[in-house]
Amino acid sequence: MNNIKSIFTIKDLENISGIKAHTIRIWEKRYNLLSPERTDTNIRYYSSENLQKLLNVVLLNNNNIKISKIAEMSDDTIILKARELAFKMAVNDEAVNSLKLAMFQFDKTLFNKTYNRLMQRKSFREVFQDVFVPFLDHVGLLWQTDTLLPAHEHFISNLIVQKIQINIEKLEHLVSNSNVTYVLFLPENEIHELGLLYLNYELILRGYETIYLGQSLPLDNLEYFFKSKSKTCFITSMTVQPFEDKIIEYFSKIEEELEGTGHELIAFGRKAMEVEDVNFKADIKVYSSLKVFLNKL
Repeated sequence: MNNIKSIFTIKDLENISGIKAHTIRIWEKRYNLLSPERTDTNIRYYSSENLQKLLNVVLLNNNNIKISKIAEMSDDTIILKARELAFKMAVNDEAVNSLKLAMFQFDKTLFNKTYNRLMQRKSFREVFQDVFVPFLDHVGLLWQTDTLLPAHEHFISNLIVQKIQINIEKLEHLVSNSNVTYVLFLPENEIHELGLLYLNYELILRGYETIYLGQSLPLDNLEYFFKSKSKTCFITSMTVQPFEDKIIEYFSKIEEELEGTGHELIAFGRKAMEVEDVNFKADIKVYSSLKVFLNKL
């Protein structure tokens, strides 16, 4: 736990909470809600306790409790009331805030309570697309702004992976009605598999035969499938891999394997779009995101 980020700037707090820095300062001065400290060079910073309190305050305030009333509560009361509200939440935006709170507090109970409450009113597809996707988009923003540590992302990602796997297991009784086999994999050193894992669920739900190979797969491991006589559609997600100087080479190698076989490749994600304008001889399609591909499926 020593590697977990414990010092935050006011910009970090703004990125995480969605509350403007100006408003945070007003709450701080007028209501004494937060207690920033200062470095030796007089730069203000906030502790993880400040961050967690702010998230709880925002949750209460978004549920029509005035800041002046919240300021009168003890820290323990704020935590208690915020948890009670989080447990009851089913509205998408509030659920996303609850998941953020669970992530930064490493609170598995809050995550599961939020998920179970959502599942009482939504299908798993709705929960993933209406709540998890916006939440993961926000996690991506926090990552880009250096607000998030790997420990936070790994914690919440593993919990979401568990839910996807549970729902995939529920579909085991479905019989494939497709003459195409979908082989799902991530490029070598690519570990961001949530989107691909959820796509596996969607394909099985729709009656397709899938083979899920998972994270960080060397390209030569696909040789068996490249040589298959039956129709195969390879699907990969590219978030950080391959690197810019390797992307063309990577697709060219796949193109050589696919040309004349009748097989196809579908790649989605930010890195895949780097070859959007390339004219391949093989059947290769790229999409900017999982959502865009699902709309085409």
